[in-house]
Parts: sequence; structure tokens; C-alpha cells
Amino acid sequence: MQTAYLAGGCFWCVEAIFQRLKGVKGLTNGYCNGSTENPSYEEICSGQTGHAEAVKIEFDESEISFSDLLEVFFLTHDPTSLNRQGSDVGIQYRSAVFYINSEQRDLVKTAIASIPNAVTEISPLDVFYAAENYHQNYYNNNPNQHYCRLVILPKIEKHFK
Repeated sequence: MQTAYLAGGCFWCVEAIFQRLKGVKGLTNGYCNGSTENPSYEEICSGQTGHAEAVKIEFDESEISFSDLLEVFFLTHDPTSLNRQGSDVGIQYRSAVFYINSEQRDLVKTAIASIPNAVTEISPLDVFYAAENYHQNYYNNNPNQHYCRLVILPKIEKHFK
């Protein structure tokens, strides 16, 4: 098993997309690389902690590669939008890859080099805190919630026809 940490705006959206990929074995929504220890969602939303909403992805490399995850990641969010994805605005919604080794770092740099005007942050993983339980498996638990129907479902339909 391998692990990837990706931030592409709202973690509910990222989670919902990656749950549908063969080879992804586990997902945890959480907060990466900020200054507040074990932050709450409310603290993250203030934009003062420096964390990014991110998803910890556990995957079987014999079924899906890190490069394949990156391809999906860059197709399912806007890597050229600084500190926002759609109507979600703030540093916590930035595009970022938090790598755990030099191989991941190099693969991310190569992938980003082919994206004109990309602003995706490439940083070593410093810390990851799991988000509160109600944020986990959010789309599947709340498919009729307004945000899920208007924002997440169209992304799923676009990429998994």
C-alpha cells in the first residue's frame, strides 16, 4: 500500500472522486501542513491556520499508480486557480500535493510542468490531522445535501459517465 496527500479545494469533492477509482483502498479527509495543532473545521475556515483541506489516499500501487492519481487530480480541479476552487475561497482551498518521498516530489513536478499557469503547491508533508467524523465519506452519507447535488454530483457525472 502507498499513500498520497492531495488538496484540490473542498475535501468532500476530492474524496467523492477518488472513492470511485479502482485501487484506492482508503480515504481520510483532513488538514495538512498548518500551524495549529489538531485544528477544528471552524479554525481551518478562518484561513488563519495555514492548513489545506486535503485527502489522505491509501492506494494499491499494483492497481493504480501515483502518476494515475495525479492525472485524475489535475483533471478534476483547477490547478491554475490560486487559493480557490469555484465558490470555495481561501488558503484552505488551495491546490497542493504534499509529497512523502522524493519519487512523489519528482512525479508531481513533472506533471505540473505540463500545466500552463499552474499554481499547485508542492510541499513535503509536515503533518496531517483527520477531519471531524461528519466530514468523512461526506458525499455518500449526504447525497441530497445542496452542496453535494450542485457541486459534487456534476463532477462525478463529468468524470465517471
